[in-house]
Amino acid sequence: MSADTQAQLAATSPRHAAIAGLSALLLGIGLSRFAFTPLVPALVQAGWFSAAQAGYLGATNLAGYVVGATIARRAAAYIPAMALVKAAMIAAAASFVACAAPLGFAWYFAWRAVSGIVGGILMILAPTAVLAATPVAHRGRVAGIVFTGIGAGVALSGTVIPWLVRSGVPAAWLVLGAIGLALTILAWGGWPHGAPAAGPVRSRATRPPLSATAILLVVSYGLLGLAFSPHTVYWTDFIARGLDLGLGVGGFYWTVFGIGAACGPILTGFVAERFGFARTYTLAIAVLALCIGAPALSSAAPMLLLSSLGTGAFGLATTSLASGRAAELVPFEQHRQMWSWMTIAYAVVYAAGGYVDAFAFARTGSYALLFAFGAIVALLSALCAWFSTAAGRASALS
Repeated sequence: MSADTQAQLAATSPRHAAIAGLSALLLGIGLSRFAFTPLVPALVQAGWFSAAQAGYLGATNLAGYVVGATIARRAAAYIPAMALVKAAMIAAAASFVACAAPLGFAWYFAWRAVSGIVGGILMILAPTAVLAATPVAHRGRVAGIVFTGIGAGVALSGTVIPWLVRSGVPAAWLVLGAIGLALTILAWGGWPHGAPAAGPVRSRATRPPLSATAILLVVSYGLLGLAFSPHTVYWTDFIARGLDLGLGVGGFYWTVFGIGAACGPILTGFVAERFGFARTYTLAIAVLALCIGAPALSSAAPMLLLSSLGTGAFGLATTSLASGRAAELVPFEQHRQMWSWMTIAYAVVYAAGGYVDAFAFARTGSYALLFAFGAIVALLSALCAWFSTAAGRASALS
């Protein structure tokens, strides 16, 4: 990174950059992906789609996310990263407005894919730009603030959507579009000036070494996509229709999920600053496995609360912790590439998991099976994270 670029980044307010990053992930992930979950029962009840079709639409958003995460760094080599981020936020808001029209499965399929693509772009480019403008000593808390945007979107959607759908599904989508536009305006002037470009796509200088530690971290984070997918698509539907508790109760538990998701990244960010990202990341995944599997054991209210709050908190915390752990492993000019690999791995497995979940649910109708499988995969992810840390210690001693 050149001296001029460092000076430009130093002149950027970390607080303003963090707010811009939070807004981008709130819109691109928190709303574009997770607002669909509390809308699923309403879409089914309104006769727009069957439960299986809604599941496939949720998985289509994840597939779009794979595409966006894959092309983000390559596109940033030719187009200024902050221009891409701004365009992606506008497209995300537009996708909400488009979904207000009940024009059939193909129409929704296309726009859910668009919302996934822009979400992937924002996930790659926004956090790395913000962290590049943040002093090393404060990256834990700033990463927590940025990734809190995802949880804030979950909490917001769980709060407002059950109320909005009383006026109809189109009204819910149009309000989401207005919120998306407001977030785009809020973030517009807060992006770091002189954020480093991706550079030549094939440049070896920006490619992290493929050590055992790095590979295991990528595998660990990728597996979390499969572990997390049942909650992000079926959680509200499980409570509202599976347990026959209604959309209002389903929205309440989704709000609890969102509260956990909003608090988890920033709280674990402070923990990571004290104990290190590697240790905190591994422990967070182990707790996440317990929370994901809880509803497979019992559908009692305490278990539902534990699963909602814990899965939201630790599911989103693992994202900020994984990004921070990547920044520990490689020089910062290599962080975007490392984070891109991790995000693509997560997105590919997440999208595949969404389609597998939809297929399995269409055949079995069992929510418990999905949650139990997610918990097992999370435990495998925790083992990979632990082995990644052990491999790093062995490498340091050799």
